[in-house]
Amino acid sequence: MTRYNIALVVGDGIGPELTTSAKTILELINDNSNTKFTIKEVNAGDDALTKFGKALPDFSIDLIKKSEACLKGPVGESAADVIIVLRRLFDLYANIRPAKSYPNIKNLSDNVDLVIVRENTEDVYLGWEFSIDENTIIALRLISEKASRRIAEYAFKTATLRDKKRKVVAVHKANVLRKGDGLFAKTCRLTAEQYPDIEYSELYVDACAMNLIRNPEDFDIVLTTNLFGDILSDEAAQVVGGLGMAPAANVGNNFALFEPVHGSAFDIAGKNIANPSSILLSTKMMLEWLGDKYKDDGPFNESRRIEDAITSLFRQNKKTKDIGGTLSTTDFTKLIAISMY
Repeated sequence: MTRYNIALVVGDGIGPELTTSAKTILELINDNSNTKFTIKEVNAGDDALTKFGKALPDFSIDLIKKSEACLKGPVGESAADVIIVLRRLFDLYANIRPAKSYPNIKNLSDNVDLVIVRENTEDVYLGWEFSIDENTIIALRLISEKASRRIAEYAFKTATLRDKKRKVVAVHKANVLRKGDGLFAKTCRLTAEQYPDIEYSELYVDACAMNLIRNPEDFDIVLTTNLFGDILSDEAAQVVGGLGMAPAANVGNNFALFEPVHGSAFDIAGKNIANPSSILLSTKMMLEWLGDKYKDDGPFNESRRIEDAITSLFRQNKKTKDIGGTLSTTDFTKLIAISMY
């Protein structure tokens, strides 16, 4: 029996409803398997900013540091002061965004199953912007061989674990950004040489954006830089039904944070109609990561139960109200629990 400490960031807007759903499922697993959890709720986001003067208080950081993994609900206007700080603090260099077709969810193709592997620490997201005068701004973009190499290695290792296409496409704009993206592309090519069993190719980012709409089922692993990955992963989510179906992981060598990628949806907050699939699939990713890191089959088995239950409900066309169904968030979560055990 293994017990994992999980930091649960409740978030804002629909965050409390979604994290309640995830907590319900984690407690269900705790009560019905040898995989055990100690779940500590963490204050972070707009509500924390109002109460404590900081979107990410020091005591919240301390709780996260004492956990094996963090599961985060959506945060409101202060999101950057939470997630970007945590990415840098824990060196969460890999942003992992799966996009997969599920039954009875409106999409562009029923056969999409891809993963975007996005470098998570560099690029223009460092916020290095400077005013030349009141009408001119310069933004600096950082691309390094070190960061490019480790995200490329993560992408290829991910591809080796896939049982389908086993393909990696590196996405960049080296024809224009010759130095920065040129270095990224060169590093990806050198990494590809170490994985001869993985099919490797490259696309310019504009062509990739087009092909994600035209032939999304052709993609397996999309390896790219921070800004391009942010844009392409939202596009990929829409291809398979929208951000409500989009889980994400922020992974480092020793720690990982998991979250739905959509916002706090204040317009439907408190109505108990939000689709919790994104946070439940993020929970599934967290269990897979825990199983891999700690060489524990238990979390792996429970992760499959979560996705199998979600797939089963969608196959029966049982969905929440915000995606065309009739179920509340609570009712959907209860049906997931019944389907799991």
